[in-house]
Amino acid sequence: MSREIQVTFDAHDPKALSTFWRDALGYVHPGPPGVDLPEGADPLAAWDDFLERTGVPEDRRNMASALQDPDGRGPRLFFQRVPEDKMAKNRVHLDIRAAPGLEGAARMAALEAECDRLVALGAKRVRRHEPDRWMSAGFIVMTDPEGNEFCLD
Repeated sequence: MSREIQVTFDAHDPKALSTFWRDALGYVHPGPPGVDLPEGADPLAAWDDFLERTGVPEDRRNMASALQDPDGRGPRLFFQRVPEDKMAKNRVHLDIRAAPGLEGAARMAALEAECDRLVALGAKRVRRHEPDRWMSAGFIVMTDPEGNEFCLD
């Protein structure tokens, strides 16, 4: 029996970091509990209203954020505010499958296009690894806006 997982990110700004990953992965912010969001409503605005209505102090309203896969296939992502800075390379990172089924130059061109899109959202490019016929189809190492490493694979 497999287990469902949630991936948790420590962050200085959970709302901003979750917004980056929402746009990177095509995930969505869920609405607040018990709130039916009309079509096209902004879930983050709904959360702001919900937290104000429930009396959460303003300085505590960006303590956490979450994302979910709108298709229900991928894991839930949770972002929690922490005071400490990131100190070293992550021991776990995400690989974004940005070029499924592609090989060689076509694969690397697709990865480069996705890299450009993510840089425009606030990511940083770290380095490109060329295809190696024995070990790798090629990939690009990047960091999110808070320095968490991930790969376009």
